[in-house]
Amino acid sequence: MTLLKNKFGVPQYPVDDARRLFVLAAAIDLLERPTPTAIDDLTGIDKSTIEQQVDKLREQYDMTIHKFGDIYRIESWGEILNRKNVTKAMKQESE
Repeated sequence: MTLLKNKFGVPQYPVDDARRLFVLAAAIDLLERPTPTAIDDLTGIDKSTIEQQVDKLREQYDMTIHKFGDIYRIESWGEILNRKNVTKAMKQESE
């Protein structure tokens, strides 16, 4: 499966692909001011869906993510996900 990448080199995973959530978590971790607009610009994940996607990270992967105004912050990656491995999803090479 060949994945398209956006202008920043971020793979554009299908909507139902868990790696799309990993890209979201990696973007929150990477960006200095991870607002919905900044996350959308970097990842291509529509800003109108980001809150719903963050909820999935909280519920399905036990991450602790806070929102202060429009800015997201990761407090804990939980026990399921590993920060180092999750951030690899943003750098995935096309197959």
